[in-house]
Amino acid sequence: MKAPYFVEILARNGDVLHRHKVAQLPIRIGRSYDNEIILDDAHSAASHAIVETDQHNQVVMRDLGSKNGTVHKGRRQNSLTLDGDTVVRLGHTRLRVRGADFPVAPEIADTTMHSWEGATPATIGLVLIAVFSCLETWLSDVEPFALIRYLLVLASSLAAGLLWAGVWALANRLFGSHARIGRHLFILGSALAVVGVWRAGSAVLAYAWSWESLTRYGNLVTLGIACGMVFFHLITIKPHHPRRFLITATVMLLAGSGLMVMTNLQGTGRAADELYMSVLLPPEVRQSEDRSVDQFLANAGKLKAALDAARTQDVKDGATGADDDDEDTGSD
Repeated sequence: MKAPYFVEILARNGDVLHRHKVAQLPIRIGRSYDNEIILDDAHSAASHAIVETDQHNQVVMRDLGSKNGTVHKGRRQNSLTLDGDTVVRLGHTRLRVRGADFPVAPEIADTTMHSWEGATPATIGLVLIAVFSCLETWLSDVEPFALIRYLLVLASSLAAGLLWAGVWALANRLFGSHARIGRHLFILGSALAVVGVWRAGSAVLAYAWSWESLTRYGNLVTLGIACGMVFFHLITIKPHHPRRFLITATVMLLAGSGLMVMTNLQGTGRAADELYMSVLLPPEVRQSEDRSVDQFLANAGKLKAALDAARTQDVKDGATGADDDDEDTGSD
């Protein structure tokens, strides 16, 4: 390391909270005011540690007999060599020391689209939320049209969308540079639009071509869209960690899918969400080959025979178990 030196106070996620420049060694660190670096940490000592050079001219940090010690990788150290990436914990304070010659990473291309900020994405997101909520209400509405019902749905959906985007905007402000509530509204609105297109498209395809799996496992796709939405929220806050957030979203998808399938198996004995297609469309939409009534009855007969055989086998197994219990009782 070459002078001047920079002592960086770090957050738990590794982000730099403060950076202090010191012209030369030694650097005394602690809570007292005669230190070069003063720690506002009740768990650190008045004179906690010192950064200096050893006999080999290497920069080292030496603990000065503090009660809570100098900790590196979970282990207390009396002295350790610093290489610029060495992170130590003094009390509850995480820090590292770097010299002026420490190499920095190459410049990262700016992909944050600064022109796509403010009112434009917010307006588009609110419109998408409003359209999705109204269409969902209209498609599921079985009562006579009432304007007040649609207005209430519209108001509640917009309020929920603003609350959701507001929470992400607060996180963006705390862990990023700006709130970017407009982008978070756009992400939410786009996700709802994709969900609406998927539900409508999957229902049409399932009915037209008898692809029941599109509806029986459609909730898994909806869950995937939701995890994708969370991924885009996260990279809006921290655009430099896409791989980390992609892994997080993938883990959420796998865990959520497993829970949904296990819930279905426990509740109905099937992994699928639906036993039959619940959306019926006009006959003109059907594209698959028609089945005759005779063929339907033949298939139903086969199903009945299989169920009767299974039921008979269950009765036999139950009778065999009862006989075994009687024999055991008699022997006793």
